[in-house]
Amino acid sequence: MGDTDPMIRVHRWRLAGIAPLALLLMDTPLHAQERPVYRCPGNLYTDQYTAREAADKGCKTLEGAPVTVMQAPPPRREPVRPSAAPASVARGAADVRIDPGEQRARDTDARRILEAELRKEEERLAQLTREAVPGAADQAAAHRAAIGRKEADIAAIKREIAKLGGS
Repeated sequence: MGDTDPMIRVHRWRLAGIAPLALLLMDTPLHAQERPVYRCPGNLYTDQYTAREAADKGCKTLEGAPVTVMQAPPPRREPVRPSAAPASVARGAADVRIDPGEQRARDTDARRILEAELRKEEERLAQLTREAVPGAADQAAAHRAAIGRKEADIAAIKREIAKLGGS
């Protein structure tokens, strides 16, 4: 088995291709492969900027010791202390009770407003149904859509009145 053996020629060819790469890697200092770390205004440390971006943002290159980033502990919650405020104020707006007589008056006002709105919408629906729409089919379709919207509005107002119950 001499130099004419095909296996030996393949191994020499592989070694010839790997040797320059190995020499290049051994020749390059390890720290030159790392990205520089910058300290920027606002106590921001990053290695994501290019040198130009870092200079534009007023960042300084850190030399020497590596940077260790630690997450801050979550803020402590203060225990809730009973206050001297009245119970209705301490509970908040969601727990405030309204006088039943005042609530009835509000419901009556709401019913009156809704019934007036219902009458107005029913009159407008009657007017729309009386109107004949001469012209193109798209105008007739728009007119039918307007009637459908009025009917839906009337149904919604009737549902709101039903929610108020009898008074």
